[in-house]
Amino acid sequence: MRGSDERSEGLFSYVSCEARVPADHPLRAIRAIVDEALEVMSPAFEGLYSKIGRPSIPPEKLLRALLLQAFYSVRSERQLMEQLDYNLLFRWFVGLSMDAPVWDVTMFPKNRERLLAGDVAAKFLATVLGQPRVKALLSDEHFSVDGTLIEAWASVKSFRPKDGSGEPPGPGRNGDRDFHGEKRSNETHVSTSDPEARLYRKGNGQPAKLAFMGHALMENRHALVVDVRLTAATGLAEREAAVSMVEAIPPPGRHRITVGADKAYDTKDFVADMRELGVAPHVTRNTSNRRSAIDGRTTRHPGYAVSLRIRKRIEEVFGWIKGAGLRKTRHRGTARVGWMFTLTATAYNLIRLPKLLAAA
Repeated sequence: MRGSDERSEGLFSYVSCEARVPADHPLRAIRAIVDEALEVMSPAFEGLYSKIGRPSIPPEKLLRALLLQAFYSVRSERQLMEQLDYNLLFRWFVGLSMDAPVWDVTMFPKNRERLLAGDVAAKFLATVLGQPRVKALLSDEHFSVDGTLIEAWASVKSFRPKDGSGEPPGPGRNGDRDFHGEKRSNETHVSTSDPEARLYRKGNGQPAKLAFMGHALMENRHALVVDVRLTAATGLAEREAAVSMVEAIPPPGRHRITVGADKAYDTKDFVADMRELGVAPHVTRNTSNRRSAIDGRTTRHPGYAVSLRIRKRIEEVFGWIKGAGLRKTRHRGTARVGWMFTLTATAYNLIRLPKLLAAA
């Protein structure tokens, strides 16, 4: 018998968001890890807020909403608020009841700025990794490092001479601008949209873009991100950030740390810095019209080949992060972009942790 197409609008709902989410939904295991970390961070949140005044968006709900934005590649805060208004799964994960009002989209970024000032993203990453069952998954001896470009939220047309000279783009919403024959560099030009972005070209034959450079340190046992940095896009940024992240690794004791990296790290200075830190530089040899800084002292060990094979998994990290909305950032300035880069790297770990914990 065919049912009738009649709409029945109920005045009340007796089914909660909790009951509507399936018991085996992947977000349930992720939320358990997130809630445990947020409970540990609660004292740190207290120091960011005043004891008096109008209540703000709870930082726990704010962070859960931002994680959802990374999980589902939601393009903007406006679309995120729209999803929270009618998506019951989103409401359940964030912690909003069926009838709770959704926050105003103009207030959401303002509340996020408070978390940025408190360096909450880095603390959240450290807290998730510090959970005993997660810490047991991590290697404390073998790591990999790499960097990637994060395209800035600025057009190359905004890259203007610092002295104010130069022709502006043509009239219209996307006016033409002819750069042929004009020499541009970061020493003489700056973006009017994002002054902290730098013009950078990844390699020969590649276009120059206004960008930042994101860096990640991955442990090699389960390919989880243990540290991230965001810097200006320069030719030395990858190696300088790698040294900084390796210096922050706690000493494992009697064992020696190894760090895998690609050919871009095969320089005398980087290899010397690693050895000065007591780290074995498992760097891919670059012998294209040059002599490699990696010799038989490193390549003769069986672990060298293993590090080079596992190192490639760090590209999976960058691929997921860019797919989650950071191929071209929606934010401006090193601080904001770096905060979102760190939080998105944490979201990558959270996506992978439930299966790793279940198999452990």
